[in-house]
Amino acid sequence: MELEFKITGIFRTSADPGPAREAILTLLKDARSTILSKGAPEGKGARITSVDVDTNGIAINITSDRYVRAHDAILRLRKPLAGLLGKEHRIGIRGIDITQYLVTIPSEQPLGELKIPYVNSMEYTQGALVLSLDVGLSEIEKRIPDRIISLIEDKVTASSYGGKGEHWDLLWSSGKKAHQFNKDPTPELVKLGWIKRGASRGQWIHGPQSTAIFRAFEHIVIEEIIKPLGYREMIFPKLVTWDVWKRSGHAKGVYPEIYYVCPPKTRDPEFWEEVADYYKVTLEVPIDKIASKIDKPIGGLCYAQCPPFWPFLQGETLPDDGFPLLVFDRSGTSHRYESGGIHGMERVDEFHRIELVFMGTQEQVLAHSEEMQKKYMHIFNDILDLEWRMAWVTPWFMAQEGLTGLADKGSVGTIDYEAVMPYKDEWLEFQNLSVNGDKYPKGFNVKSQSNQELWSGCSGIGLERWASALYAQKGPDPDNWPDAFNKIVGELPEGIRFL
Repeated sequence: MELEFKITGIFRTSADPGPAREAILTLLKDARSTILSKGAPEGKGARITSVDVDTNGIAINITSDRYVRAHDAILRLRKPLAGLLGKEHRIGIRGIDITQYLVTIPSEQPLGELKIPYVNSMEYTQGALVLSLDVGLSEIEKRIPDRIISLIEDKVTASSYGGKGEHWDLLWSSGKKAHQFNKDPTPELVKLGWIKRGASRGQWIHGPQSTAIFRAFEHIVIEEIIKPLGYREMIFPKLVTWDVWKRSGHAKGVYPEIYYVCPPKTRDPEFWEEVADYYKVTLEVPIDKIASKIDKPIGGLCYAQCPPFWPFLQGETLPDDGFPLLVFDRSGTSHRYESGGIHGMERVDEFHRIELVFMGTQEQVLAHSEEMQKKYMHIFNDILDLEWRMAWVTPWFMAQEGLTGLADKGSVGTIDYEAVMPYKDEWLEFQNLSVNGDKYPKGFNVKSQSNQELWSGCSGIGLERWASALYAQKGPDPDNWPDAFNKIVGELPEGIRFL
């Protein structure tokens, strides 16, 4: 079964088109082999299955394949019909009404109940989804049907997607190593007083010892990556607006995972007086009252660290000798609602990350990715001495947009770095490196002096993830840590004592 479109539309006319009936039928008959098949392979395109000319206008039924979609076909007919009626009969076309639009999309299984704009109904029958669309001329001109179809096709692909094995390909492995530790490290760190749970879900307060480890990781990144490769430090915003996420592509699927930011409707103290008075009397914060006094969300807290950097370059043209552009940010926390996936220190809602962003020509970006891979291999092998592996995976934006399968190796795609967690014999993704192609430069309209196509990449270094990998394999005892790492850490600071 193939994608199929069936549309019923009426060209509303300013007068009875009856006198032009024969000319209309001739034009529509000839359209099958001309304007309704233009751009389509031989034998493909749209066809008119019925025509009715009455006093109100011209009713038409069109069936088509994916090459000339029915809604495009009806738009293609508008101009020649208007020319015929206007020039020879002084009759105008006042508009187009769509009375029915059915789209059949092949699918191996139903998708379940979905609420999609402009979709009246969706039924599964004989290996296909049949959508009834409630669209008019305005929606067709805005390409709404095309986006609906793309969305459903993405969901169909995702529903038949069998799991990580289909988008994960091993590139390199350190091989099995002996481990000095086999416990869940988080409870052990809590017992030692290195970390304590914060007041919010998925949040930790790091004591002096844990913080010293984070600073050691930062030192490694600065000395082994930042300085040798020539990165410059910047400060990226941590509140991200919808416009940024629309341009970066995150707006297609970020909603279940972000912490939303809603401003107050006003700063007027009188507007908020009842909230303050309620607390003063009850010593309870009136959440419902607050909810009624805050405005709609303007965006969310930093989820992926690099998108809010790109407005710095938006609409700009950069000199060719400024590439590759290499910048990094380590100025604050990132936030992600992990839901049921939250666990210990490795899966948290609030985390600390160093974000590396690189941009240049395709050749420069791919070459820089290779340099970064060498740097990470040196760090994980020679300094941290981890048991780890690297795999080529579907880029985040392909996965989020419902696209599956692997991108071409050595081009656009993501490398995941995974460390074994001995206490549960599972692998933890603790590092990534992505080449995102032209996605960000195009999305934010960034150009080069010579108008060469620009690519970009990014790499997020999660300090909680690095720490989790180290502690899981080596434990919290510095005597079990590699000498190279101990030299960087030095003597751990004294922790905070309690009576």
